[in-house]
Amino acid sequence: MEQDELNFYAKTLRKNMTKEEKHIWYDFLSSYPVKFRRQKVIGHYIADFYCAKANLVIEIDGSQHYDEQGREYDAQRTEFFKSKGIEVIRFLNGDINKSFESVCNQIDKAVKRLIMKGKSI
Repeated sequence: MEQDELNFYAKTLRKNMTKEEKHIWYDFLSSYPVKFRRQKVIGHYIADFYCAKANLVIEIDGSQHYDEQGREYDAQRTEFFKSKGIEVIRFLNGDINKSFESVCNQIDKAVKRLIMKGKSI
């Protein structure tokens, strides 16, 4: 996909977030003290949520991620992000729906850990 196509697709994804993406965005990340961006284009991929300050991608995985093709694609994306020094945390839709507070705590701990790691370098 060309860069313009990726940007257009990312904009479309922002307008059509899943229920779980909306929940994590509107009920946690949008007001989080460290800025996150939704559907951020990074290379040839689109990350669900990205925090530049912590170099962190958060992925919310629905059923399309469970089959072999989805797992392979996710592994490629994760390797690409890692090659750019970006850590990836994945949550299943069920995690968002059943353990929202725990998901938020895990994100908060990761952001704080990664920001502190960056300061010590």
